[in-house]
Amino acid sequence: MTPDLTTKPAARTVLRGGEGGGQPLRRALLRWESALVLVLVAVIVFGSVHSSTFLDGTNFFYIGLNMGEIAIMALPLTLIVMTGEMDLSVASMLGLSGAVMGSLFHDGWSVWAAMAAALVVGAAGGALNGLLVAKMGLPSIAVTIGTLTLFRGLAEVVLAPRTVTGFPISLTKIGVVPVQGTQIAWSALIFLVLAVVFGVVLHATPLGRSITAIGLQPEAARFSGIRVDRITFGLYVVSGVFCAFAGILFTLKNSSVSYDAGTGLELNVVAIVLLGGVSVFGGRGTVAGVVLAVAIVGCLQQALTQMGVKPEVQNIVTGGLLLISVVVPNGGAAVRRMRDRLRRAG
Repeated sequence: MTPDLTTKPAARTVLRGGEGGGQPLRRALLRWESALVLVLVAVIVFGSVHSSTFLDGTNFFYIGLNMGEIAIMALPLTLIVMTGEMDLSVASMLGLSGAVMGSLFHDGWSVWAAMAAALVVGAAGGALNGLLVAKMGLPSIAVTIGTLTLFRGLAEVVLAPRTVTGFPISLTKIGVVPVQGTQIAWSALIFLVLAVVFGVVLHATPLGRSITAIGLQPEAARFSGIRVDRITFGLYVVSGVFCAFAGILFTLKNSSVSYDAGTGLELNVVAIVLLGGVSVFGGRGTVAGVVLAVAIVGCLQQALTQMGVKPEVQNIVTGGLLLISVVVPNGGAAVRRMRDRLRRAG
């Protein structure tokens, strides 16, 4: 049944891209992305000043190699955050899928069958998140904190205390050999291709407009005929599959797998999405901003590593970026929400 938008002004506002039209929003996003470009240039200059080899092609190969799986997980999370939800279980799903793949391969399965099983596990884990969030209406942060622990515990049950090695060299070489004729890591190339696909979906399809509408005003989106629950559920399944795929790449890159693979990477993934300008409140963000954020975080971590900065200090830097990426682009919205609550309370 075609919804009657003539009697639903709130729905028309959502489909136009939010109150005030799409142009101011588009200009604001471009300003944020322009700022990210300036930050990226500053990070590259910072790295080249402190290391004479920072601009070498080999160095950029390692940046791509270190960031590939994190960047791939950030793409589906971008769509989830655009709807106003969150998924903190991404790195645990990476670890669980790798554990399943490693355990089955160790038990005699072909590597391709083990990979397929890992993807199925990813879809099932994503479906669990989607069921609890979209169908049962539970808060996504609480749900995915729970599944973060659940998936990591399952990975330990499946694989611990073993560390599985012996994967085919024809596949594990993706972790040490760049794409032929370039200095681009295979995982980085896969991310760039997927970024184009996700960018087209988010910015040039009805599904992308629906995702934005859900993040802006979910109730108005429902009234306009958008299947909010179905889309949200589907996004969590997609996230689970791509996190499992990242787990496969992570396993092949390291030529081994243990149950604690990827522990703590969820902080990096969330920081990249929010630093890329995706609003934690939903309804605002671009894939281009996320790609720039990947480059910034990757270059900054590589520069700090070459300077001999300890990993725990680098975690502090990542946490700082996470706070900045939440406060700066969302500060105005937070203040407006607080004022609205005070007015209603008064």
